[in-house]
Amino acid sequence: MTGPLTGLRVLEFADEKGQFCGKLLGDLGADVVKIEPPSGEPCRHVGPFLDDIPHPDRSLSFWYYNTSKRGITLNLETADGRALFRRLAAGADVILETFRPGYLAPLGLDHESLREQNPGLILCSLTPFGQTGPWRDYLSSDLLHMAAGGEMASCGYDEADVPNAPPVAPGGGTAWHMGCHFAYISIMAALVYRTVSGHGQYIDASIHEACALTTEAAVANYIYRGEVLRRQTGRHHAAGPTNRTQFRAKDGSYVTALIAGGLNPRNVRNLAELMDSYGMAGDLKDPRYQDPAFIAANTSHIIGDLLAGFIASLPAEEVYHAAQERGFTWGAVRVPEALLDDAHLHDRGFWKQVEHPELGRSFVYPGEPAIYNGSPWRISRRAPLIGEHNVEIYCGELGLSRGELSVLAESRVI
Repeated sequence: MTGPLTGLRVLEFADEKGQFCGKLLGDLGADVVKIEPPSGEPCRHVGPFLDDIPHPDRSLSFWYYNTSKRGITLNLETADGRALFRRLAAGADVILETFRPGYLAPLGLDHESLREQNPGLILCSLTPFGQTGPWRDYLSSDLLHMAAGGEMASCGYDEADVPNAPPVAPGGGTAWHMGCHFAYISIMAALVYRTVSGHGQYIDASIHEACALTTEAAVANYIYRGEVLRRQTGRHHAAGPTNRTQFRAKDGSYVTALIAGGLNPRNVRNLAELMDSYGMAGDLKDPRYQDPAFIAANTSHIIGDLLAGFIASLPAEEVYHAAQERGFTWGAVRVPEALLDDAHLHDRGFWKQVEHPELGRSFVYPGEPAIYNGSPWRISRRAPLIGEHNVEIYCGELGLSRGELSVLAESRVI
C-alpha cells in the first residue's frame, strides 16, 4: 500500500522556513529529495542532540522535520552544480525553495527558465515576506513573524493577572508551521490544476501573509465593528473581559474548564448536578440560579469560588473526565511528555517507531494527522545523513560515474 502522493517527485531547497512542508509531502508518499549545501543544511546544528552530543546527523529537530526524504548535496554557486540541478528539475513535479527573493533568477534557475524543459513544473518559493513589496528583503525569525503577523497582540496575560504585561509569542516555530501549511495547500492546489490544464505554475508564498490569515477574528472585529480584541490569560482574545478558564487541580496540574454557551440557567443546573455528585454544589441548587439576572450578578461567585474550589478538590484527570461525561468541554493541561502515555493516542496507533540503521536503534516519532484507509500516511525513512543519497541519485538516476562523482566532490560541487 502506498501513500496518496506516491509517484510525485519533489526537490526541496529548504531551511527551517520550509522543511516542514517537505515533510508533509514526503510522509504522504512523495519522493522528496532534500538538497543541501556540501557542508549540510545549517538546521542540522539546531539542538537538542541525541545523547547531548552535537553533531549534524544527531539533531533531533532535524530528524523530525526531515522524515521520509532522501538527501543529496549540491552547490548552486558553481556552473556544474547549476547544470546538475537543471537535470534534476527536468524530471521533477515540484520544487520547494526558501532562498532570499530573487536568488534563483540570476542563476538561470527561476521558474521561467526551468519550465522551458519541464512545462508541468510547479515551483513554490516560500519566503518571509514574499517576492515583492517594500519588506521583501527584510530579515526575519519565528519571533518576528509572531509579532508582525498579529499573533502576539492576542497572546499573553490580561490586566487583572499581570498589569502592564507584554505580549507573549507562541514558541516552537509556529510561524514556520503556518507558512509551511499554506505552502503545502498551495502546492496541492497547483497539482490539481495541473491535472486539469496540464500546466505547472509558480507559487509566491509569504509567511507574513500566512500569519496575518491566522489572527482569526481580530482583524475582522476591528474592520467591521471597530473593536480591538484584548489578550486574556489562558483564553481567547475578546473585546471585553470573559470568564476565567484555567484552574489548578488538587494534584497541582491545571484544568481548562469551558462552559459552552456561557453561564445560563441550563448550564448552571448541569454544573450543580456535577458538583453535587461530589457533595460540593454549594448554593448552586438554589432556584434563584434559574434567573439569568441572578446568574449575571453572581458570576464571580460561581466561577471564582464554587467552580475553582470544586476543581481544586480533585485530581485533574478525574475532574475533567467527570465533566466530560456530563457534556462539559473540560480538559487537563498536559505537559508534552505526558502525551506518550495517552491512552487515546495509543489506541489510534499515533506513536511510530522509526528505524535508524546507522545507530542500530529505533526511536519514537509523532504520527499522522489523519488516517487514510486506502492510501496511508507513513514515515518511510528517517531523515537523511549529509549527502547520503548522492550515489543513488547522481549515479543511479542521472548516470554519472563514480569517478565523475569524486571529481565533483573534490571541487565542492557536491
